[in-house]
Amino acid sequence: MEISFPKKIREIPYNYTSFSDREIAIRLLGKAGWNLIEQLRSERRTGRSAQMLLEVLGDIWVVRRNPYLENDLLDNKKRRMALVSAMTHRLQQIRNRAENNQKVLDLLELAEGSVKKFSDWFVNTASLRNRALKSFRRITRSDNIDFGGLARVSHATDATDWRVAYPFVVISPDTEDEIAALVKACIKLGLTIIPRGGGTGYTGGAVPLNETSAVINLEKLESLGEIIYQNLPGVDEKVPTIHAGAGVITRRVSDQAAKKGLVFAVDPTSQDASTIGGNIAMNAGGKKAVLWGTTLDNLYSWKMVTPDGDWLVVERQNHNLGKIHDQETVTFKLTRFETDGKTRKGEPEILSMPGQSLRKEGLGKDVTDKFLSGLPGIQKEGCDGLITSGVFVLHKMPEFTRTVCLEFYSPDLGRSVSSIVDIVKTLNTTEGVLLAGLEHLDSRYLKAI
Repeated sequence: MEISFPKKIREIPYNYTSFSDREIAIRLLGKAGWNLIEQLRSERRTGRSAQMLLEVLGDIWVVRRNPYLENDLLDNKKRRMALVSAMTHRLQQIRNRAENNQKVLDLLELAEGSVKKFSDWFVNTASLRNRALKSFRRITRSDNIDFGGLARVSHATDATDWRVAYPFVVISPDTEDEIAALVKACIKLGLTIIPRGGGTGYTGGAVPLNETSAVINLEKLESLGEIIYQNLPGVDEKVPTIHAGAGVITRRVSDQAAKKGLVFAVDPTSQDASTIGGNIAMNAGGKKAVLWGTTLDNLYSWKMVTPDGDWLVVERQNHNLGKIHDQETVTFKLTRFETDGKTRKGEPEILSMPGQSLRKEGLGKDVTDKFLSGLPGIQKEGCDGLITSGVFVLHKMPEFTRTVCLEFYSPDLGRSVSSIVDIVKTLNTTEGVLLAGLEHLDSRYLKAI
């Protein structure tokens, strides 16, 4: 008997995802399997065999795309074996009808391999979960380790809403001290590590790309210190600073500073949901960046865990208390520690670069330059380590402030932009006047509001 497939958008049962049948077939059977399906389809013969094969693919797909069903079958071996047995029975029926058609037999071999891989996944996952649980329990509390469907679904994407794979586990450590050991444990288990804060990023940095990802959620690291006036290296006067954990909501730091008549310059639009760790990892800006620059300009130091599970403390030297690109030479001290956070690894490294190298001319920051002359952590979106805390420089607003709203009636955006540029130039050359913030709202933005 020939096996063929009618051309419809959705033939695979339970496919309520954005994946086409072609994409599902390639994921489960490989490109060779899809090519065989296309060849059999061209012969224009359909039947029960085709339906049964699609049912097998649908069963695999609906389970593997639903963490709740996966967990249910992981916990119930009898139910799991019944499902696999039903799949195997369908494929055997197809084999009995194949009439030695080589294309059908080749396709069956691929399908049988997919069913075996599906069955083996549960055994391998159960084993890996047990090993991971034993390892993580030595470092953090058991209730901080979550294999549940809700945790995995809610950590499968960020503000992009891109969804590729569900993470293997979500870990939410209680303290900063736990992070390095958790990273070491993940490395030993062969897990891909994804740091995550408030999940407000629009670059997909917190989106798992494979099913062996461990999302380390740092939202519990919400320690926020008092404002301290301290001497920074190379700065004559004492400077107001504040220490914040990676999980602190940005707005909380702003409010803390405002109580003392000071300003926290990092104020992205997402400040009511974004966290300090994400601000550092993304080099966040905001309206106040016009006056005091982005996160990089306002950091004195930050602490992070490197990809090998060690600690790294980065401290800026000779801080100019303003925009970093205005400083001729910028210097940072990099001090490394073992996983225990106390034993120093070698001598501190001094990293120096021209201030201009950290900015693209005419822009508040250069998002295309992730390297930033080798400066670790900042603007790397979590790719070279996990930010765990930072110490920020605070500022004082001028005694008098004014907010000015200008309306441009010309539909020509170029004319309004040139006017804005001229306004900025005028204010920058006017003595006694500082431009503290600047926003441009076009017609589409206003309609969205």
